[in-house]
Amino acid sequence: MTRAGRIHLVEQGSGPLVLLVHGFPESWYSWRHQMPALAAAGYRVAAVDVRGYGRSSKPADIAAYRMLDLVEDNVEVVHALGERTAVIVGHDWGAPIAANSALVRPDVFRAVGLLSVPYSPRGGPRPSEMFARMGGDEEFYVGYFQEPGRAEAEIEPDVRGWLAGLYAALSADTMPPADAPHPLLVSRGGTLRERFPADRLPAWLSEDDLDAYAAEFERTGMSGALNRYRNMDRDWEDLAGFDGAPITQPSLFIGGALDASTTWLASAIKAFPATLPGLVSSHILDGCGHWVQQERRAEVNEILTGWLARLPA
Repeated sequence: MTRAGRIHLVEQGSGPLVLLVHGFPESWYSWRHQMPALAAAGYRVAAVDVRGYGRSSKPADIAAYRMLDLVEDNVEVVHALGERTAVIVGHDWGAPIAANSALVRPDVFRAVGLLSVPYSPRGGPRPSEMFARMGGDEEFYVGYFQEPGRAEAEIEPDVRGWLAGLYAALSADTMPPADAPHPLLVSRGGTLRERFPADRLPAWLSEDDLDAYAAEFERTGMSGALNRYRNMDRDWEDLAGFDGAPITQPSLFIGGALDASTTWLASAIKAFPATLPGLVSSHILDGCGHWVQQERRAEVNEILTGWLARLPA
């Protein structure tokens, strides 16, 4: 345990440390397929429960979930494991956390891998203003998450069912058809869940896997996880000194071709030559949704181990 909280560590060989950072609404368990594969390739591998999740700390103050605090959590994990540097890899919300860790602390994070969410430098309008304009007559899910207690009231009465619906909504084999209302937009006065698929799980998610995710959120509630979204304006202010800044360390991107994060942020991917000048490789996986390292575990493991092997010693 550290200030950041629970660390799941697999030791193997004498290779460099690889720190894995999960997204919403997940936990360290999202990396269950990568940890043994990376360890078998000779790396030390650690996956954290991000602040607010699982067995990690859950401060009551919403401001305690600002990006700079999460960056410092990652630095502390590296040092607690007796290392001075690490490669950091993040998925979903973990991708911006990993990206900003590399941006703010290049002395600690010597390379960065981003899954599903591409790097987009700080800039443009205040995030709350931008989200308010998205969705037209509907509400973008990030805006829906802003009011404390609102999303909690939707999710917490049936955490397991809500998680199952969201995982299915963003998975390639169970997502709604392209002409259906988008599951990340909320009708005025409505809920996210009303647009989620019901009574089916994606192929990558077993009943036992769903139980593992649900048990943690049933125990902790959802506020700690949702508070990350409630700090985006604060992050925009905190990171003003990094406006437009590129990440120069060796980097990697993996996205799903059917993932809204990939399609909505296509311009960020196109800008990689300027924003990620150290990019080693970028991969868009055909027929893949949002949960890339679980939907395509073998392919992602191969890409990650190949990229790690090519990094400077």
